[in-house]
Formats: sequence, C-alpha cells, structure tokens
Amino acid sequence: MSHLDGGSPPDKRAMRRAFLGARNELTTDDLRSAATALAERALELPELARARTVAAYVSVGAEPGTPALLDALRARGVRVLLPALLPDNDLDWGAYSGEGSLARVQHGGKTALLEPAGERLGPDAVTGADVVLLPGVAVDARGTRLGRGGGSYDRVLARLAAHGAHPFLVVLLYDAEVVERLPDEPHDRPVQAVVTPSAVHRFTAPLP
Repeated sequence: MSHLDGGSPPDKRAMRRAFLGARNELTTDDLRSAATALAERALELPELARARTVAAYVSVGAEPGTPALLDALRARGVRVLLPALLPDNDLDWGAYSGEGSLARVQHGGKTALLEPAGERLGPDAVTGADVVLLPGVAVDARGTRLGRGGGSYDRVLARLAAHGAHPFLVVLLYDAEVVERLPDEPHDRPVQAVVTPSAVHRFTAPLP
C-alpha cells in the first residue's frame, strides 16, 4: 500500500484528480489484461461464490473493467443487477442478461453509460443483493472508499443501511489505488474488501 495523508474535502478532490489522471495513462493492453485478472481474483471470493444476487455496474473509460466478471457471474447462474442513473443522481436497477441487454445512455454532458435496457426494478432493488460491487478511485486500510464524487453510491449505501440490509461490499480497483489512509466523513460506510488485478484485500473476516 502507498501512503496518502488525510485532509479536508478539497484534498479529496485533489486525490480524485490524481487517481483518475493515472488511470488515463493506462494503455488499451493495460486495461484488457487488468480486466481479465480482476475477474479471476473477484471470482475467488467465497462471498461471490455463494451469492444469488449481485449488484454490479458496467465499467466506463479507464475504470477497472467489469464485463468479463458480469458474464462469468451470469454463467454461474447469478442474478446480476446493474444501475441506471436517475436525474437526481440516485440509481434505479435492472437485470443483466448479456451484452445485448445494455443500452448506451447519455446523461447531459457526462460520460455515456451502459445501462440495462429492460424493466426498471426501482432504487430499492439493491437491498436484495447478497454482494454489491462498488466503483471507486481508491480505498484505504480501514475500508474507506473514495468515490468519483457524484454521490450516487453514497445514496445506495444509505438505502442499504435504512433497510437493515447488509450485503458484502466490494470495491474494484487497480493495485496502486489501495492506500494507507484517505480522508473520511461521518456518512462514509466502510467496505469489506477490495479486489485488484493482483490481490484481494479484506477488511473483515470471510463470512462463514
């Protein structure tokens, strides 16, 4: 793990820019090989092996790639839920049934997202997931996640807490994005594990 000092919200923004800038330096070959390795590592998690429903997401740009992992989960018979961004930045959910079930959606001036094209299941659908795969740009040794700043997954985590739902929370990152310390805020909810192309880092013991 590398070291980053904690700080105020402006420090979070600077950290986010630095991590995203490093991602943008990755080549197409880097992205492809990392995505393959990430799927292999993630599929080793016993929590994923037992899961009946997994809430995930479709990676965009230089994010750690998820398509191979989504298809592997489907091949296992897992029900995979994918998010659809709502106008207020909250997330609705739909079921993934293969690459053909996705539609490219442009949200204003933001990056176009691949979202489920079928039936919308409502924002509360995520509360039925056994595992939630979270995007992020970094995580620290306490399980504190640094997100992209839109707040969508803060809402998801708050919704899980409000419903008394306790899915296994996993962040998918690159190796250099696992750091010693990130600034945190009272609403932050730690994750249980981070998966990178080379390793799984746990912050809690495996579930029995």
